[in-house]
Amino acid sequence: MNGIAKNLIIWTLIFLVVLTIFSSVTDKAGGHEVPFSDFLSQVSAGEVTKASIEGRDIYYVTSNNSHFVTYAPDYPDLINRLEKEGVKFEARRPDTSSQFIGSIIETIITIVIIVFVWLFIMNQMQGGGKGGGGAMGFGKSRAKLMTEHHGIVTFDDVAGIDEAKEELSEIVDFLKEPAKFQKLGGKIPKGVLLTGSPGTGKTLLARSIAGEAQVPFFSISGSDFVEMFVGVGASRVRDMFEQGRKNAPCIIFIDEIDAVGRHRGAGFGGGNDEREQTLNQLLVEMDGFDGHEGVIIVAATNRPDVLDPALLRPGRFDRQVVVQLPDVKGRELILGIHTRKTPLSPDVDLKVIARGTPGFAGADLANLVNEAALLAARRDKKVVTMQEMEDAKDKVMMGSERKSMVMSDQEKELTAYHEAGHALVGIHIPACDPIHKATIIPRGRALGMVMRLPEEDRLSVTREKLKADIAMAMGGRVAEEIIFGYEKVTSGASSDIQYATRMAKNMVASWGMSDKIGPVFHGDDNPEPFLGYSAGRGSAASEDTANLIDKETKILVQSGMDLANKILKEHIDDLHKLAKALLEYETLSGDEINDLLAGKDIKKNGKDEKKKSKTVKSSLPKTHRDEKDKKPAAKKPTKKTKKSEDTDKDGE
Repeated sequence: MNGIAKNLIIWTLIFLVVLTIFSSVTDKAGGHEVPFSDFLSQVSAGEVTKASIEGRDIYYVTSNNSHFVTYAPDYPDLINRLEKEGVKFEARRPDTSSQFIGSIIETIITIVIIVFVWLFIMNQMQGGGKGGGGAMGFGKSRAKLMTEHHGIVTFDDVAGIDEAKEELSEIVDFLKEPAKFQKLGGKIPKGVLLTGSPGTGKTLLARSIAGEAQVPFFSISGSDFVEMFVGVGASRVRDMFEQGRKNAPCIIFIDEIDAVGRHRGAGFGGGNDEREQTLNQLLVEMDGFDGHEGVIIVAATNRPDVLDPALLRPGRFDRQVVVQLPDVKGRELILGIHTRKTPLSPDVDLKVIARGTPGFAGADLANLVNEAALLAARRDKKVVTMQEMEDAKDKVMMGSERKSMVMSDQEKELTAYHEAGHALVGIHIPACDPIHKATIIPRGRALGMVMRLPEEDRLSVTREKLKADIAMAMGGRVAEEIIFGYEKVTSGASSDIQYATRMAKNMVASWGMSDKIGPVFHGDDNPEPFLGYSAGRGSAASEDTANLIDKETKILVQSGMDLANKILKEHIDDLHKLAKALLEYETLSGDEINDLLAGKDIKKNGKDEKKKSKTVKSSLPKTHRDEKDKKPAAKKPTKKTKKSEDTDKDGE
């Protein structure tokens, strides 16, 4: 950019100088130009003393020695009038030389301007001579050198992926002390492939290697190599490796390498398209690297299954590091890193937040902390409390509260019994995870939800746990039918039914948990239709087998529904008690639910909650209404909540 500005200034000065010369040459020394009528008036008044006629131009001098010029039309009496008034005049041939010089200069200036514009455009197309970002700089690498201005990242800034850090620490040691490995004949891996789900920290991990070793770090995306012009990607690959050699030891990081490293021969372009030429050049450059140059290629992808096998062979990407989703301990450490600059209240327990976020990647946890900070700022708080952390977690997992639509009393009561059914079934089945929260406040597409808090992360799930989860999922539907009757069952359990059916079908078709089907895989398996594999089921099932799978799936779901029905009928009093509490408080924590079922008073904000509220007209059938009236008086529902329009959702 500095080169462009410098050239622009130089050419602007040249243009101004030429323009000044042109103006000085073409500007006749004839004085101020006046209208011809003024000239005649001055002649009649005797003010004109001397005149020079050159073609149609008249240059004259007045009595006060002022010089003027005028353009004369076809005026036959001009000479007679000048003689009559005694004006001394002379006639000359028009000076065409100045006009010729002026036209030449004008032509030169036009050419100079055209040349200047052309050079400027070419300079822009060349990318200003640096970086290769212009149209004529196709072959230049677009790799960006990350410096201290972008922030130095070390292993201390990475948590939850200790195994990956341990594998990469060897690369850091080599970059710091290469002689230690070379004297024993050891060679550091030329390439390291980081694979894992999106947001697990692959890019951050690559930057931490460069930060620990304190070496240059070049970053580029796989899509930056490929252009519509043939050979551009290959040229950029060569230029990128050339930059690496000049800055060795260094790290070159290629993000989303699957954009350029997909299996050759896939698709419809044959083996001669631009992407495959780029991949071929990448393979050649990596294989041609000297192991002692100190240049290490680190690539990241979340689709290692689509990469070309030649890219993964020894000598290229020698080492593959899987970056897993963090476990509960790793999530706690990641939350600690992201809350370093966030003032936290003493009541914030990161361990509880970590337990309640299974499946969250590092990016998800960073987003959770950021949402909590924004919520605290909107509430004019000086620190982030546990309430903001919980609200942020609910928002990230299930969406924002729907405050624009008000639920009717009947819908609110139905939702309360639905969620109470989920919670009560979960409490009375030991294999279910502990209840963390139950709410009838709509979020996202859910009218309400029951959240569970796993005590630990599970790598595998038992048949007992799966059946318990199916029963809990059907608890809401069963509660609706018990309390409101068969004809009053709503569509609110659609997501519960979908969840239970999918889990039961996996048990039967994928996990071998059906005695009639046996340990045979009948699930979907469609790796990649464009990689030469056949799409469709991994194990083609006959029509009879498919029907048997459907029957076994229905049996599992129905058995879960029967179990939920049995539990809720045995604890019908607790169901009424919990539903009324949800109607009154809208949200109950797991401890508050346990206290309620144990006959204790619910305490909120450190004191007993004794709220008075208006009576909500019940939509229960008369029999259940009478049954409720016989029970001890309970608190009446108060707050109005918002209306959602779709399905119920349960989060773990």
